[in-house]
Amino acid sequence: MKHLRIREQVCQANKQLHDRGLVVGSWGNVSGADRRADVVAIKPSGVAYCDLTPEAIVLVDFDGNVVEGDLRPSSDTPTHLELYRNFACAAGICHTHSLYATAWAQAGRPIPPLGTTGADYFYGPVPVTAAMTKAEIESDYELNTGRVIVRRFKDIDPAAMPAVLVTNHGPFAWGGSAAAAVEAAEALEHVAAMAFSTLLINPDQRKIAKVLLDKHYFRKHGKNAYYGQPGKDNEK
Repeated sequence: MKHLRIREQVCQANKQLHDRGLVVGSWGNVSGADRRADVVAIKPSGVAYCDLTPEAIVLVDFDGNVVEGDLRPSSDTPTHLELYRNFACAAGICHTHSLYATAWAQAGRPIPPLGTTGADYFYGPVPVTAAMTKAEIESDYELNTGRVIVRRFKDIDPAAMPAVLVTNHGPFAWGGSAAAAVEAAEALEHVAAMAFSTLLINPDQRKIAKVLLDKHYFRKHGKNAYYGQPGKDNEK
């Protein structure tokens, strides 16, 4: 079987969605991109996580044509591909309907940066997209979902903000691998829950001071990062 490694990585990342409590039923998917081989590996549509195997993972090219696999790829494949075409930093993309992040998306509100936990992962408020138009929904819906995300990031660096909330829909997250995208989705869900709880306790809570946001974000990201051990992917 060709491209076995990326199929194994994407299969495991999809199983992690269930293991980490980020999905109910089959409400989510993870993909991984191998840009040198010009392929994207993605979960097949509607298949239960417990039934996933590397052989079941579908390979498509960046135009959405199936390269390998007998199953139909996720219905969200056009969204993933649009993000890969526009976000060079992404080699893995994760979509869920996790409880708290989806609640913020359904409310059409960005997640405010209230503390250092979120600052470790997201450099500022997690953005929410504009509502999709009737025409965007009725024609090429999944592709247009990707397009509204890309438009929202016109002035945002997707490497510094590896997540978005699609209004009335749910979150997408990304990273340098399929596993990293799942980590970003998990961090997003916890940050969303913390923000909800914080504002429930104190509705007047203000966003984190920029100096503290900068300290926590840049101690883990960028050329002057000093958190963790050199040469390793470090988790808090």
